[in-house]
Amino acid sequence: MRANIVLRAAIGVTATVGIVVGSLVGASVAASAPAAPQSAVVSQVSAPRAVNNLGLNTSEARNVQCFLADHWGYHGSFDGQLGTESWKAFQRNLKAHWGYTGQIDGIVGSGTVKALQRLLKDSWGYTGAIDGVAGSGTKAAFKRFAARACP
Repeated sequence: MRANIVLRAAIGVTATVGIVVGSLVGASVAASAPAAPQSAVVSQVSAPRAVNNLGLNTSEARNVQCFLADHWGYHGSFDGQLGTESWKAFQRNLKAHWGYTGQIDGIVGSGTVKALQRLLKDSWGYTGAIDGVAGSGTKAAFKRFAARACP
């Protein structure tokens, strides 16, 4: 019986040492191996279009796109996805009338949201702070705007 316990312990120690040594060898080989070259196709893949509907459904977002096409140079499809081109057009509106000072880049950051909140506070029932956070009050007022954005 004692020989059986000693044999099991020896096997366990041997297995543990083997795992540790194998891990160290694998890590050193991985660290010293040169990086695989990237495929030319991979480097040409474009980044996905950022979509931020700020709580609007596709029908409401289409209304906003219609408004942007009518007044702010949006030339994309009315797909109900407020992506980069939709937000660039909206930023042109916000820059012209609502104190947006950032780049016309289509990124919905805090500056874009603050200017949108000023627009929504003026005529669409937004009562919250101009804080650049698109919370429930901002989203509710944006829905009211979207409902009337395009005939």
